[in-house]
Amino acid sequence: MTEKKFPKDAMRVLKETSRTFYIPITFLEKELKHTVASAYLVLRAIDEIEDHEELDNGLKHSILMQVSELFKAPFDEVKYMQILEPVKGKMPEVTLRLGEWIEACPSKTLPIVLDASSEMAFGMAKWAKANWDIHTKDDLDDYTYYVAGLVGVMLSQLWDLCANVKTDRELAIGYGRGLQAVNILRNEQEDFAERGVSFMPDDWTRDDLFNYAEDNLAKADAYMKDINKKTILLFCRLPLALAHKSLKAMKNGREKISRKEVEETVDEIQKD
Repeated sequence: MTEKKFPKDAMRVLKETSRTFYIPITFLEKELKHTVASAYLVLRAIDEIEDHEELDNGLKHSILMQVSELFKAPFDEVKYMQILEPVKGKMPEVTLRLGEWIEACPSKTLPIVLDASSEMAFGMAKWAKANWDIHTKDDLDDYTYYVAGLVGVMLSQLWDLCANVKTDRELAIGYGRGLQAVNILRNEQEDFAERGVSFMPDDWTRDDLFNYAEDNLAKADAYMKDINKKTILLFCRLPLALAHKSLKAMKNGREKISRKEVEETVDEIQKD
């Protein structure tokens, strides 16, 4: 049943949207593969609204709050298109096809995916309204929870439901936060130049942000120790290995790791 519902080109859209997550998702068994692929596309759909450079923050807040509420009931495609109406021409394919990604998700796992999506849309709306104005470590923790730590929690719930793999919630949040902290470091200049946004708490230096990333990646490493199923371990290993390598490269003054290094890391993970 799951296979029939799964859109043939969902994996194409996923691959075009993020190769970093497309590859590890292919390691998972069918039920989890379809669930995590659908979930990623749903979350990416709302992320595109939050990130859009041409929308003002008030409009982002309004749309994301309405979408957050929409996820709390059986999905209403007509209502979703009404919510998107003011921005429909500006939205990418992944956002316009949100209803298809929800339809593609196996019914057993859909409540977990929708709960996480609703909470993420709410958090994104909150921080868009605040213009991502981060002053303290608590602010940074709050922001990184909504956009990444929450994904770790959702995945842990899915591992438990589908594979009886038990993991620690706080370590799962650290896994997501660690990956996000690396993204923040990598995109720091671009975020400020293009959006006038800095995710750096007051009085922090770039070194403090490196320490924040390292602390959370250490939690991610600890998170991995609870995972005793190979396919899930492979899925979690690749983004984490890329994050560690990216952090090391940036500490050595490089902007990011090369495509060749990414491909070598993929090969290393698959051989283990």
